[in-house]
Amino acid sequence: MAFRSIVVALLAVSMFSSCVSSKVHKELQAEYDSLETRNQKLSNELRETRNKSEKDLTSLREEYDKIKAERDRLNSELQTTRENLESLTRSYDALEANSSSAIAENSRQNRELLAELEEKGKALATEQARLEKLQRDLAARSQRVDELEGLIAAKDAKMNALKTAVSNALTNFEGKGLTVEQRDGKVYVSMENKLLFSSGSWAVNTEGRKAVQQLGQVLAQNPDIAVLIEGHTDNVPYGGTGQLTDNWDLSTKRATSIVQILRENSGIDASNLTAAGRGEYAPIASNQTAEGKAKNRRIEVILTPKLDEINQLLNEME
Repeated sequence: MAFRSIVVALLAVSMFSSCVSSKVHKELQAEYDSLETRNQKLSNELRETRNKSEKDLTSLREEYDKIKAERDRLNSELQTTRENLESLTRSYDALEANSSSAIAENSRQNRELLAELEEKGKALATEQARLEKLQRDLAARSQRVDELEGLIAAKDAKMNALKTAVSNALTNFEGKGLTVEQRDGKVYVSMENKLLFSSGSWAVNTEGRKAVQQLGQVLAQNPDIAVLIEGHTDNVPYGGTGQLTDNWDLSTKRATSIVQILRENSGIDASNLTAAGRGEYAPIASNQTAEGKAKNRRIEVILTPKLDEINQLLNEME
């Protein structure tokens, strides 16, 4: 809920601020980086919890096998004790006619064996109860792990399907500076500025608007996906005048322009949208060449699954 509130606040600032200072943008960037770090931390915790759960399962199974072996050993000792008791009972019957002292000794041994038998029976009952508890714990943990793996598999399958849907929707723009890829459980849609904007402008051209609208049709069908729109520039200082002062401003305005087009689609929940300007500080290529600069001037739309169900299950497993 805190993450969604921050997202809405960032969006509101992006929508209603026509001129944003570099300091505000840096604060927004820091807030976003913090959210990104938290999201990565959750993903790491998810993997660590999954590994820990698998180790716990292995440990429970080993403990189960150990207790089961101990139970079998106690059963064997119990059987041996019973056989000894039967043997002593027969000896008692044989000696009863011969010696009162032998009878007394046999009686003492019988009492000791009976006491030992009773203790072993109690120990066996205790181990059996412990074994049954471990079996229940193992079954419960296995069920939780199965549920977690099912959620993760479903999330991965959904992101695979989302990547396919996005790629199919944007197939007409292949070769025009648009790429779609999946990594780290997210889908990244990268659009070079040549597809979207004129130099120094944040107004989306006709071709770019079509691409964003077609992407919006897919997003409207996936309301449980968080959408982060990042604006990026090369390292050439902004040379325009008027509302903007630097590349931070330009990258943010361009990201906001994409958000505004997406918001035209009533099927998209605005609370799922976040606009962020990153200026020249997250390049994907060298700024030493014209080709590298062209790649760095881009809009990245990052689609992330919401992890509410997985986080709830992880909290229950703690």
